[in-house]
Order: sequence, then C-alpha cells, then structure tokens
Amino acid sequence: MLRRAAVLVVACWCALAIGCLVVVVAAVASISSSPAPAALLPPTADIAAPPAPAFDVPAPRRLDDAVTTSRWASLARDAEVYVSPSRESGRVALLSRLTPEGTDNIVVPFRRAVDDEGRPWVEAQIPGLPSRQTGWIESDALGTGGESRARLVVDRERLTLSYVRAGRELLRARIGVGRRDAPTPAGRFYVRNKLTRYASLRYGPLAYGLSARSRLTDWPGGGFIGIHGTDRPGLLPGAVSHGCIRMANADIVRLGRLLRVGTPVLIV
Repeated sequence: MLRRAAVLVVACWCALAIGCLVVVVAAVASISSSPAPAALLPPTADIAAPPAPAFDVPAPRRLDDAVTTSRWASLARDAEVYVSPSRESGRVALLSRLTPEGTDNIVVPFRRAVDDEGRPWVEAQIPGLPSRQTGWIESDALGTGGESRARLVVDRERLTLSYVRAGRELLRARIGVGRRDAPTPAGRFYVRNKLTRYASLRYGPLAYGLSARSRLTDWPGGGFIGIHGTDRPGLLPGAVSHGCIRMANADIVRLGRLLRVGTPVLIV
C-alpha cells in the first residue's frame, strides 16, 4: 500500500510540472505573436523625408575616352601669318616651309574660317610666337600631317619630364631646365622636329626641337629651345641651361623610342 501511494504522489507531481511548462510556453508564444503596444513604438509623423542627392554620380568611363587627340600639319609652302582670317588684318609672322634645321615646318590647326572673298583660312598654333600662340594662315599652305594621342609634360619646379600616351605615363625622367636669367618658357607648345645630326658630347645622341622660344638659348642657331642629352649628367636635376631641357643620355634614348613629331608639350 505504501509503495502504491508513493507512486501516485510522484505521478501527481509530474503532471503538475508538465502543466506548468505548457502554460509558460503558451504565454511566451502569445507574447511573441502579439503586436507591441502602440505606446512602445516611436512616433513617425515628425520624421523628415530623406534629402535628394546633392549630385549625380556619373557613369564610369575608360580613361582613354578622356584623352584628346591632337592634330598637326606640315607646310606645303612658305606662309604668311595674320591676326585674323583676312589679308587686310595685318601680318604677324612669315613661316618658311622648312625649319632652320632643314626639316618640314609644322603647325597645329584649331579651326577654319572663310573670308569675304570665299578664301578658306585656318587658325593654328604657330612656332616661335611667345606672345601670340595662334595666328591665321591660308588653308592651301597646309600639306600632309598626322595626329597624336600623347603629350609631354615638363615640370620646371619638380624638374621632371613625363611622357603620357592614351592616359598612361610611359616614361618619367629627371631633367635640367633654364637658369633664372634664361628660363625655360611656360606654356603649350609642340615637338617640331626630331634630330640626330647634332649628336655630340654636348647634345647627346638625340635632340628634339620645340616650337617654344627663350630669351637666350643654347639650341643650334639660337631662338628656339630643344630637348637633348648632356655630357654632364651630374648636374641633373637642376636649373643649368640657357632654356633648353637637358636629359641624361640614357633617358633621351628611351624618349626617342616613344616621342613623335607633332606631340603637344606642356611646360608648367
């Protein structure tokens, strides 16, 4: 009898525990499925709408798409340069078909116009005009030409020269520039010719003539400035020349594999 009573007591306690567990689970389920009271949620009526974007993000594009193509043209004959597209506007220069070094003289055309007599003209960047970088010449004075997607950047402060093509820097070198009394001029110019005839200890194995002038220059024949090698690489980088841009001979040879006539030159 005692054993039977004990079994009944244990069974009762188990039933009571199971019942309590069921009640607790049901309560938790009821709480989790019931919506939270409105008093516990933050008010939303006073929240401002998000502002409109301050700018639109442009669509991505390849770097090459931003590169400007520069065009140049040689001269078919000697040409007079005028202030405006008219023979009555005043002549500012006379361009020879050949450079002083005997190579084809080139200009960089920008735009076209027609005068009152129906004569076509071209505005172009003219070599050797520091105060007037452009002038007008008659269209029939232009011969064959070409184009370039490269540029040369000469930094007089950092004393570096960089060759960039289609948005990529392919060469960077230390350079020498003009001294204070004969500075290398700043501005936008172009490569007028490529020369090997001046190969020597003084000028190195290769030289380029530019469309820029300097007050005093060591370029053969004077007037224009060039890019050439040197027999004194220990002076580089520095302000060491009469306006020309000097490079170590190894660097000018590397540049010679890349740089072509007509390439724009930016000197800053």
